[in-house]
Amino acid sequence: MKARSGFFIAIRYLLGRAREGGRYLRGAAAGIAVSLVPIIVTLIVSDGMIRGIIDRYLELGTGHLQVFSFIDSLGLEYLVEQIQEMDGVRGVWSERRSMGVLVGKKGRTGASVRAIEPSFWEDPGSLQYLEIIGGEARLRSDNEMMLGESLAASIGAEVGDTVRLMTIRSSSHGMNLPRVTAFTVSGIVSSGYHELDALWCIITDEAGQNILSQESASSLIVKIHNPYKKLDDMIWTLYTELGSGYSVYTWKELMRSQYSSYQSTRQLLIFIMALIVIVAAVNVSSATTMLVIERQRDIAVLKVTGASAKGITGVFIWGSFLTGLCGAIIGISLGLLLGSCINPVVHSLEKALSFFSSLGGGSEVKILDPGFYLETIPIIIDWSGVFLIGCFTILCSVLASWIPARRAGKLKPMDLLRKN
Repeated sequence: MKARSGFFIAIRYLLGRAREGGRYLRGAAAGIAVSLVPIIVTLIVSDGMIRGIIDRYLELGTGHLQVFSFIDSLGLEYLVEQIQEMDGVRGVWSERRSMGVLVGKKGRTGASVRAIEPSFWEDPGSLQYLEIIGGEARLRSDNEMMLGESLAASIGAEVGDTVRLMTIRSSSHGMNLPRVTAFTVSGIVSSGYHELDALWCIITDEAGQNILSQESASSLIVKIHNPYKKLDDMIWTLYTELGSGYSVYTWKELMRSQYSSYQSTRQLLIFIMALIVIVAAVNVSSATTMLVIERQRDIAVLKVTGASAKGITGVFIWGSFLTGLCGAIIGISLGLLLGSCINPVVHSLEKALSFFSSLGGGSEVKILDPGFYLETIPIIIDWSGVFLIGCFTILCSVLASWIPARRAGKLKPMDLLRKN
């Protein structure tokens, strides 16, 4: 029997009437489809969440690359124009980072002081992810300051208030002396991710030179046109142009622990969901076994007319392949549809749960806590990952039905005809 004949017989079994055994294969396909929906949604949500967080760190935090000096950190400012003229560079800004204590009308708290050129916040990449809660994201003078939303709330600071920042600065004799400086809050901002902006205390680079210690971390933040594909080329260019005495770090190195944690969590979630797909694919084995029992007369007739054991096995292998294929197409399609609409789905669930919670005197329900997750998940579809999941599902279906398919091929036609 030719493979083409086995293929069309398998289609008949899959699409045929329930009493002909098709209900078993269709039930197995439905199980596979249902199991694929959560894994596709998980893939979209995890990729979107990781990409959204990483993009915020790249545009508002670490930049795409950072340049440090081994010789004189103050001399980095003279490299800004040189790096800015390099091909592929989008922008260069000098930054100092230190810690301080910020005092407001409701208390005091530790703060991460970022002294950076004001033009950094006007870059298109920064503007894309920077949300202005109050005031404006602009420092017009050296006595103005921008605060992260959480930091401003903790000390009760509002736009126009005067706050005091205490920092440590070294004297000419090498002693560490505290210094208190008054600033006016010009803006309250948010990156949309709490872990990034929770302690933001932003001042100008000129103010940083005056109040921060010379030992504070100084670097050049560099943004390039393609931070995901052109990093290695840009590192080579920077090392070649700058010479010795400087070190260049990419965002992957600066965020190594966080990025590895995100990827490990993503892989673990997908692995757990893959186990569900394997269990669903095993149902194909049961469906194939039941189909063999239902179609014993067909097997006997095919063998009497000259079909080989290999040909009979091929019929049921084709059946499992088509079952896995149909389940994969339906499940992936539903998963992509649900994943693409995940934001309105989550918001609708939050409203419904908040309504029922309010009936019992409870508070508002947040499925995605903005303190730890992005409030709006970017929709990122990894088509190569989706394709591999589909292939994995079909492969599991075929392998699961291999044993009952081989048994069907070894059945003796005379024994089958006597039973029927």
